[in-house]
Amino acid sequence: MQEIIEALNQLEREKGISKEFIMEAIEKSLNSACEKDFGKDIECSVQMNRETGEIKVFAKKIVVEEVYDSRTEMSIEDARKIDPNYQKDDEIPIEITTRDFGRIAAQKARGIIVQAIKEGERDAVYTHFASKEKDIITGVVQRYVGNNLSISLDERTDTILNEKEMIPTEYYRRGDRIKLYVVEVKKNQKGFRIVVSRTHPDLVKRLFEREVTEIADGIVEIRSISREAGSRSKIAVWSNDENVDAVGSCVGLNGARVNAIVDDLCGEKIDIIEWDPDPAVFIEHSLSPSKVVSVTIGPDGKSALVVVPDYQLSLAIGKEGQNARLAARLTGFKIDIKSETQAAEMDMDAYYEELMAKSGSSEEYDEYYDEEEYIEEEEPAAAEPAEEEAPSVSDTEEQTSEEVSEE
Repeated sequence: MQEIIEALNQLEREKGISKEFIMEAIEKSLNSACEKDFGKDIECSVQMNRETGEIKVFAKKIVVEEVYDSRTEMSIEDARKIDPNYQKDDEIPIEITTRDFGRIAAQKARGIIVQAIKEGERDAVYTHFASKEKDIITGVVQRYVGNNLSISLDERTDTILNEKEMIPTEYYRRGDRIKLYVVEVKKNQKGFRIVVSRTHPDLVKRLFEREVTEIADGIVEIRSISREAGSRSKIAVWSNDENVDAVGSCVGLNGARVNAIVDDLCGEKIDIIEWDPDPAVFIEHSLSPSKVVSVTIGPDGKSALVVVPDYQLSLAIGKEGQNARLAARLTGFKIDIKSETQAAEMDMDAYYEELMAKSGSSEEYDEYYDEEEYIEEEEPAAAEPAEEEAPSVSDTEEQTSEEVSEE
């Protein structure tokens, strides 16, 4: 029987199936075989030695004064030949030989063992990928399935990257290796399903944790992230050590660290800003690279009025409102951006009364910045040279510590 133990050890090494799991399955299968061979009236139990692999099958018999069914009963005289201490109604396990198993019973046992091995393989794979949930894995592109993408994760496991989880600007070819964020691993009737994404904000977070040693060590923390996949992300970082520059650590020497992440995201621009416990300062940082004149937190504690120089209005709002939208998501505030000229003409009392009246609404940040508003707000700044896009990290030395992008 030692060959069985060696075979199970090899199975555990090669397929990751627990030896104990297979032994329990063998015991279960032989119990089923006994039931098939001897009938349900006989209560059998199977024991497999964990060290030697030796298998013993026992049938339970009850001690009685007069035997009516020799398969399930034993006379008190016969019982006391085994052990003089046996009394009436005691249960005695009697070993029976497995050679008496019929052909059908043996086939059934074999089928159960094979099924147990398959389930064990599936559970081993599930456990492996369940441990990767909320983390990054690497997959190889296989083919398009409609608008979705079939991804091979290893030689035994494939998954589907749904169209809505793909970065719109990316194109994939067979054999491409791509990094995926594991959103969820959940069991179903066919086994389990691995839900992956390329657009999830935490993909950016995990990439920074892998690339930036200070984040992995807990010296630098990622406080919040806002992302529009394929276009731009904003990430707020904070250092727990006053001697460590949070933004500089994420940028790396000559932008090496952030550029590696930008490459993984196929050129997606990344603004790295410093988080601040003061909401007004944090909001000011979040609108980088635009300069900010003042930030006033609204009486509702959920909104902020930001005043920027006239010539910086379009830059603060960003193309199609993207910069303001990402800043609002990053900070959790509803941000209203005005130029200095517009702010000077405002009736602040009326403004705050209207703001308080709307404070109970469920208006989302994305909806707050509609395209018509951008056009109306950009007109006063037309006389000044407006910047349409934030300059890249290589354009200005000033931006290095505030905004990193790859044009």
